Amino acid sequence: MEKVRPQWGRQRQFVFACISYAVGLGNVWRFPYLCQLYGGSFLVPYLVMLFVEGMPLLYLELAVGQRMRQGSIGAWRTISPYFSGVGVASVVVSFFLSTYYNIINAWGFWYLFHSFQDPLPWSVCPLNGNHTGYDEECEQASSTQYFWYRKTLNISPSIQENGGVQWQPALCLTLAWLMVYLCILRGTESTGKVAYFTALLPYCVLTIYLVRGLTLHGATNGLVYMFTPKMEQLANPKAWINAATQIFFSLGLGFGSLIAFASYNEPSNNCQKHAVLVSLINSSTSIFASIVTFAIYGFKATFNYESCLNKVILLLTNSFDLEDGFLTASNLEQVKDYLASTNPSKYSQVFPLIQNCSLESELDTAVQGTGLAFIVYTEAIKNMEVSQLWSVLYFFMLLMLGMGSMLGNTAAILTPLTDSKVISSHLPKEAISGLVCLINCAIGMVFTTEAGNYWFDIFNDYAATLSLLLIVLVETVAVCYVYGLRRFENDLQAMTGRALHWYWKAMWACVSPLLIIVLFVFYLSDYILTGTLQYQAWDATQGQLVTKDYPTYALAAIGLLVASSTMCIPLVALGTFIMHRLKRGDTAPVA
Repeated sequence: MEKVRPQWGRQRQFVFACISYAVGLGNVWRFPYLCQLYGGSFLVPYLVMLFVEGMPLLYLELAVGQRMRQGSIGAWRTISPYFSGVGVASVVVSFFLSTYYNIINAWGFWYLFHSFQDPLPWSVCPLNGNHTGYDEECEQASSTQYFWYRKTLNISPSIQENGGVQWQPALCLTLAWLMVYLCILRGTESTGKVAYFTALLPYCVLTIYLVRGLTLHGATNGLVYMFTPKMEQLANPKAWINAATQIFFSLGLGFGSLIAFASYNEPSNNCQKHAVLVSLINSSTSIFASIVTFAIYGFKATFNYESCLNKVILLLTNSFDLEDGFLTASNLEQVKDYLASTNPSKYSQVFPLIQNCSLESELDTAVQGTGLAFIVYTEAIKNMEVSQLWSVLYFFMLLMLGMGSMLGNTAAILTPLTDSKVISSHLPKEAISGLVCLINCAIGMVFTTEAGNYWFDIFNDYAATLSLLLIVLVETVAVCYVYGLRRFENDLQAMTGRALHWYWKAMWACVSPLLIIVLFVFYLSDYILTGTLQYQAWDATQGQLVTKDYPTYALAAIGLLVASSTMCIPLVALGTFIMHRLKRGDTAPVA
């Protein structure tokens, strides 16, 4: 008897699991960066790419999972044995992603634990060894940068200086994997219930932050900056490429997670409605999170700008014995011109010490990724009233977003393993989940070393980009031109009782694959034209990042990361072909 496949307790559990998986850290730290880079006009290419790429491909993966009722490997093997490698490649990419993604949750735990201190440990620089002044590295950088690079990462000057595993981040990483294991322990039964929290709680925190952010001094400066269109960017190809890339990776296409989630649905489930719903909620969340981010960002930029002005005012007041209160932000430029003309010799001595204060330059400083999450946000939080409360809320939200994504990442690995009769007949589901978490945690210890952040950047930049584009391209080709679009359309109609609209067929058969090819060519040419790959290393003496070339072994690791997933597709196809030929040879009649 075939084992009965588990199902979601309720349809909304599936929807919340998809939302929790799709709405992740990229919505909070990548999309706002792109809005900052290209202005409010970025929403135009973003929404276009949502309808021609994101929504159709999301529907395709959900439909494949629901129709085949298997994980990624089994689903693509059912479509054609030659495409089993697509599922294998998805599992490999998801394994890489899970390995490095959970270190972000470990950092989230580290910051959350420190958020209960008063004052916040990143709000002031520590004293030096002699207690005669502040730590030199912290003074060169800032208190938030110092806490991130020195106290959290204890980062080495280069990737060559690896250092050993550091027990504090290692402990946080172990805790993060223990949390993941408890969430996935009982499969869809536990994942579906956890998804309610990981999907809904971030919205509660974002709403609280929105209300607080809009009341902060300078918030409107950030919001005006966000929504001010830069119309010239609509003619910039990179804006369209980045919009397509953001949609693609934000929805989590190609990892096999969506196929795994949909495989536990009832065959009659309306996955088209859910695809539209999830993609719209995901994009709306990106815009919502950007409004919150730019309100906070406006407060931070205004605070820094006014602090800079106050330092200049204090310097000029003391240097020229001006009356207290005479010099203000409104008359600063006029007084500077007057002092320069009436007392040029003294002003020339003071001039090198005068900072150039600009609100526009503060707002123009574009930061993404961990820099936005752990440096820019903490810079703003430390200047808020009751900063401990806002810090706890913020890092709790990051943990919920990270954990929600991890549910999908691990489902993409576990579903094909539990579907395998060979593995599931020897090991219970709980043991398979435990082994996957244990192996990932052990490999993830690399990211807790002094050079761990450099390896994190390598995995983040190269483990999934080209691989996912190739995987999803082959997926669309497999469904439309190997399995057959008309056959798949008939399957969906028989399954759901609804005819497939021409829009979906046009996107699957033509528009989306062509767009993926453009993205693939762009990234491939970008890697080639870049020449020697480089990374940003932390220079403690300067208190800033410096650019360095990757050593040979790091370049080899990058090549291995890309090849290990992409080569699964042709190698498995070749292996299947050879096996079929051998079987045909064995069964051939003897002359």
